[in-house]
Parts: sequence; C-alpha cells; structure tokens
Amino acid sequence: MGPIWILVEHRRGEIRDVTWEMLARGRQLASQSQRKVTAVLLGYRVDNLAGQLARYADEVLVVSDEKLEHFNSEIYQQVLSKLTGEHHPSLTLIGHTGFGRELTGQLELPSATDCIDLRFEDGALKAVRQMYGGKVNAHIYFAAAPGYVVTVRPGSFPVEGVKEVRGEIKKLSLPVDELNYKKFIEYIVAAAGEVDITRADILVSVGQGIGDKKNIPLIAELAELMGGVMSCSRPIVDKRWLPKERQVGISGKTVKPKVYLAIGISGAFQHIAEIKGGTIIAINKDPKAPIFQVADYGIVADLFKIVPALTAKLKAAKVGSQPDG
Repeated sequence: MGPIWILVEHRRGEIRDVTWEMLARGRQLASQSQRKVTAVLLGYRVDNLAGQLARYADEVLVVSDEKLEHFNSEIYQQVLSKLTGEHHPSLTLIGHTGFGRELTGQLELPSATDCIDLRFEDGALKAVRQMYGGKVNAHIYFAAAPGYVVTVRPGSFPVEGVKEVRGEIKKLSLPVDELNYKKFIEYIVAAAGEVDITRADILVSVGQGIGDKKNIPLIAELAELMGGVMSCSRPIVDKRWLPKERQVGISGKTVKPKVYLAIGISGAFQHIAEIKGGTIIAINKDPKAPIFQVADYGIVADLFKIVPALTAKLKAAKVGSQPDG
C-alpha cells in the first residue's frame, strides 16, 4: 500500500498549524492501515523545516528550488503532479486553505474538499464533510482507486499526543519549469487585529442575549479576570458591537480553546460547528437553547445575575491570593 502524504504548508519560515493537524491524523490513519506517513516539503532553503517535520513523519520528501521559494499554485501543481505520478501515494492530505484550494483540482485523482474527518474502511477511503452551512454531515465513500486527495478543514484534528518517530529526510532532484501564468510580486502582511482568537486557550464568547452594546464591557471584564480572550457570535458582529476578527462560526473563525464560555449565545449550528474540542460552558436563560445540546456544563439563568457574581468571585480570589505587605 502506498504511503499517506501530507503536503506541508509553510509561510515565511514557519510551518502552518494545519500541517501539524494533518500529520497527527495521518499517523492515526497509518497505524490503522499499516502505511507510512510522508511529509512533502516544497520550497527553497528549507532544511530547518525538514528537520522539524522528520520528528513526526516516517520520511520527509524535500524538493528545493528557487522557483519554489514563494508559493505559486501553477508551479506547485506541476511539481506535485510529477511526485504523485512517480511515488503513487494512497492518500494525499492538503489543508483546506487558500494555499490548498488552488492545488487540489489539478491532481486528477478522486478528491473531497473541506473534510472534518476521514478513515479507511475495508481498504477504501471514507470522508466526512459538512453541507448546507453545517446543518448536515455528509459521509462520502470513495470507489476503489490507486490514490485519493483530501483537503482538511483547519482545526479539525488535535495535535496532542503525537509520538516522535525520527523519520528520514530525502532530498529529491526534480526539474522545475518556469511558468508564466502567475508570478510572485511581494508578500503583504494583513493588518494585525487586536487578538487572534484561534490561538486562545480560554474564550469568553458573547451573543445577542447581551441585549445592548453598553453591556459588552461586563463580559470583557470577566474574560480578563479569567485570563481569556473575548469572542462573539455573528449577530454581535452584524451590529458592529465587536470586530469581525472576534467572530466564531462558519462565516468567522474556527477555534479550539481549552475552555469556551458561551454567554447569551443560543447556539446556532453555524456557530457551534466551528468550536473544536475543549470544555464548553453555556449561560442562557432559555432552557431549550441549542447551545445546551453541545455544552459540557450549562447554567439556565439570567446572564446579568450570573456574570456579575462570577466577576465578584474572581476579584475576591485574586485579592485573597495577593501576598501580604
């Protein structure tokens, strides 16, 4: 059986998180199906990245060329097509990002995009992807084929617990043609926002149950006392009470905190579909709110009674923990 390939996504000398997530899931799939995991690294002067990847992949295939220094989908497609044609991987995983979406359709293999789970069953691949804005999980069964390509939604798989394997690094000499369809001009960094909710361990998220913009500071204070970051559901962004960068959901960001405190959030599927893992705690006065169906802990009460009480307790705890003097 051919290996499981992970196409490495990197930017400005750093491996993107989705690569580590795919490596973690790839190792699980490999252990179930007796396959090897191969990280495929395209770039220029990327020896340091290859060393990092070799700790978690059975082998790292490196194609280094000046034309691959900056991502160009036309050139990456050319190289990746040559590699798959020569090495015949049974499965190639690519992040469902701007990087990955440009590549998938050119590999001429059975493919599925934006998947949140995948496994081998009876030798064939099964993938799970969401449809209709997250209302339905579609289970896709592939017909038998020599290889498959799947793009993976970022945040779908945890990276904890992956064992180190000390894989082999193989540098491949592969001719890379100069193409004229696209050309890299410059890298422009988007303006940084106040916070990155995708990296927060604790998120205190507010929904339209807050009632008025003037009540936002109430939640912000609680988030600060908890050592967390404030996020929100889409109605809060639509009303321009908080910026788009704070939104959790299908039209916002995928998050994977250790603790997610949902305050005044009903729990529409568009919102909860993008909370990956962690402990979910919900405060809502409506006992039938959908958020309680996914919450690990729930408080059915008026948030304007619960939040001040929590805030007071945290303040008292912090004062009590201060050294005398």
